[in-house]
Amino acid sequence: MEPITLTTRRLLLRSFTPEDAEAVYQACQDPDIQRWTTVPSPYAHRHAEEFTGQMVPDGWQTGTMCTFAVLTRDGGTLIGSIGVTLRTLSGTWEVGFWTAKEHRGRGATTEALGAVAHWTFTRLKATRLEWRAEVGNTGSRAVAERAGFTHEGTLRAALMNKDTLRDAWIGALLPSDLGLPAPCPYLPAPRE
Repeated sequence: MEPITLTTRRLLLRSFTPEDAEAVYQACQDPDIQRWTTVPSPYAHRHAEEFTGQMVPDGWQTGTMCTFAVLTRDGGTLIGSIGVTLRTLSGTWEVGFWTAKEHRGRGATTEALGAVAHWTFTRLKATRLEWRAEVGNTGSRAVAERAGFTHEGTLRAALMNKDTLRDAWIGALLPSDLGLPAPCPYLPAPRE
């Protein structure tokens, strides 16, 4: 799959390039990004180089992981990262994101998540988009809920981070949540 570019009212979302390595390195020095995401800790410059130069292009090439740099609309400042990863052959994708510390609390990640979710349902024909975060990551949960995700519960030992299994919150977004047609019929369970 070829990388694509998405735009929103305030943002430009495009594939990372090797030229983004320094900005990624600087953003990932934030202790909160290292604490709540699966980026290596400590985060070395080589990690940013591998991410932007190998991991991101490989994911796009295989079509199993599509990662976007989130930038200001003029293409200047790196705000964060957002990507979707194929989880099941039935069409479930998982979204993950981080936001540079100085850009949190302004709604940019929610805006980016909305654009990526719409693209995932329309272009990738996803049947379900899942969000997971370690229990306690209230910032990530707030972004997901503002973007329309339904919190579905807590999964025990469902997230591996820094060689330790952790409990994870899980939420999901369906095409119908965004007013989009689903690629196949959905039969919800009867209410108990």
